[in-house]
Amino acid sequence: MKIDLMSNPGELHAVQTMAREVEASGFSGITFTEGGRTAYLSVAAAALVTERLEFSTGIAVAFPRSPMITAANAWELQEASRGRFRLGLGTQVRAHITRRYGVEFDPPGPRMRDYIGALKAIFKAYNKEEKLDYQGKYYQLTLLNDMWSPGRIDYPAPAIDVAAVNPYMLKMAGELCDGVQVHPFHSQQYIDQRLLPAVAEGAAKAGRDASDIDLLVPVLTIVGDSEEEKAASRAFCRQQVAFYGSTPNYAFQFDLTGFEGTTAKIRACQKAGDMAGMSDVVTDEILQHYTVEARWDDLADKLVERYQGVAERLIIYTAGMDYARNPASLGKWGEVARAVVAAG
Repeated sequence: MKIDLMSNPGELHAVQTMAREVEASGFSGITFTEGGRTAYLSVAAAALVTERLEFSTGIAVAFPRSPMITAANAWELQEASRGRFRLGLGTQVRAHITRRYGVEFDPPGPRMRDYIGALKAIFKAYNKEEKLDYQGKYYQLTLLNDMWSPGRIDYPAPAIDVAAVNPYMLKMAGELCDGVQVHPFHSQQYIDQRLLPAVAEGAAKAGRDASDIDLLVPVLTIVGDSEEEKAASRAFCRQQVAFYGSTPNYAFQFDLTGFEGTTAKIRACQKAGDMAGMSDVVTDEILQHYTVEARWDDLADKLVERYQGVAERLIIYTAGMDYARNPASLGKWGEVARAVVAAG
């Protein structure tokens, strides 16, 4: 089992400094999220100053970029990283896609299926395996002469991972993708009862083995050697679970762990403008299902106990934030990372 530090993209020279230090610390890789800054540029900066570290976009927003633009970025990053790049894609949400990016969103599942088919066709065309002739419902791509192709590279096409929560996307991932970017808001019940069966169903449809689909799993951790130290990360995790749990489509996550109606309570506080109240709805009993809590010396064992045999790669949700506040925190996180890798 591999283990990544999750990080926001940043000023590119600072990203390079961080990447060198993360590589030296013992992490397997960095997963770059995407918000106000593009994940792709940070991957490029980090790849150019490291030798071993692996990189993922977790996730890059798909629809605002044509499949050809995304494929070109991924192809060049795979070459720049010398084969150490995974392309993680997601739909984002309708409001951002239509109102921030100004492009079409619906229907997100079928559109993403078509997008991934287009990417695979483009990769084959780049590699001169097939002439580009992709005829999908949302994307039709037929023109790629040598002038506009990046050409062959000395590495395999990048792995394609998709962010998936609900059955359609999970089955599609099992059928078409190399991996699933699991949502950080997840319980063991969700993985066992919803995620794994859906991925397996999709894999079976395509004649694949479910074990061929990697699970990349962001993990919310509550860690500290004193209750005071744990309290800060507990408060952050409580806030994140409330934030994610306020989404109506994720209400079932609470239902699976026996806390029906939790999303409705969180949303009532949200509508009233009671942000503190939203977090208060998430009790310690609820929180334990969506986090891993431990002392620093025990955290690696707890992570391995919960995810060994399930996750191909763990992604530590708060490690990049901790580094941004205090680079010295990488010392403790590196010890955890090395122990997880050794156990795997």
